[in-house]
Amino acid sequence: MSGLLALLDDVAGIAKVAAASVDDVAAQALKAGTKAAGAVIDDAAVTPKYLHGFSAARELPVVWKIAKGSFKNKLLFLLPAALLLSSFAPWAIAPLLMLGGGYLCFEGAEKIYHVLAPHDDSHVFKEDAPGDPAHLEEQKAAGAIKTDFILSAEIMTIALAAIPPSNIWMEAATLALVGVGITVAVYGAVALIVKADDVGLYAAQNGNFALTRALGRGLVRAMPGFMKLLTIVGTAAMLWVGGSIIVHGLEEMGYGWLGHHIHDWAYTIGHMVPEAWSGFVKWFAKATMDGVLGLAIGFALIPVATKVLAPIADALGAMLKRS
Repeated sequence: MSGLLALLDDVAGIAKVAAASVDDVAAQALKAGTKAAGAVIDDAAVTPKYLHGFSAARELPVVWKIAKGSFKNKLLFLLPAALLLSSFAPWAIAPLLMLGGGYLCFEGAEKIYHVLAPHDDSHVFKEDAPGDPAHLEEQKAAGAIKTDFILSAEIMTIALAAIPPSNIWMEAATLALVGVGITVAVYGAVALIVKADDVGLYAAQNGNFALTRALGRGLVRAMPGFMKLLTIVGTAAMLWVGGSIIVHGLEEMGYGWLGHHIHDWAYTIGHMVPEAWSGFVKWFAKATMDGVLGLAIGFALIPVATKVLAPIADALGAMLKRS
């Protein structure tokens, strides 16, 4: 009997440890996910453009197709790569993060440059391209999944850098939870966004009450403005996160002077306002300075990307096609 009680006590102890481990994974996943907020917002802001032009009946199936590609990107490709980095080349995480931060800065600055000086976007799918609708759907979904891969790589790398040192299983579980949670959140939000106008139209035409019909009409009218706002927020988030990643990467590599100056300036600005607002003002000042830095870096990268990297990528693509 005493042996059975000891066994049950051991089982209870193991269960407590397992529960604590689950809590630790969830807490680390939440912390790591918030660090990737900028890339997440951008992911949610970018994806709806790939659904433009589809019939209402095809929007959700295409969202699901892209979401499945995103799960595959994160769990089958990026998760093992992140674990290999953490185990064998942790020194490479900061430089890779900075490359990803540079990409976010470039994307954000390129969007602003496109507004200031409209130009062709060779990476954007041409909506009037001829062809079979099923083939065009596959092509758009493939383009969205490729974009998702880049943003997912940034998300997973940010998450990996935010996870405290631990064993490989804890890191794997945390990254998997981040990947699944972020994918569900992003593509759930995308599904709601792309169907919101249909819901509003249905309510406006079929609502049983005047208030319901008025709310439906308001939703339909509000969606174009909301999409523009989402684009602005996504662009600002890219520049802010991209700039902050580069500043943090420099600090990790021993070049902390810029980060120290930004911190000190934000601290000074935060103490110019009442204490109740000080924390928010310090955060906003730092985010603004990181964003301005990200914008400057992004503008500097535009000619590099368009005049150097894009021709090289085109040449490599042509060589692969011929082979």
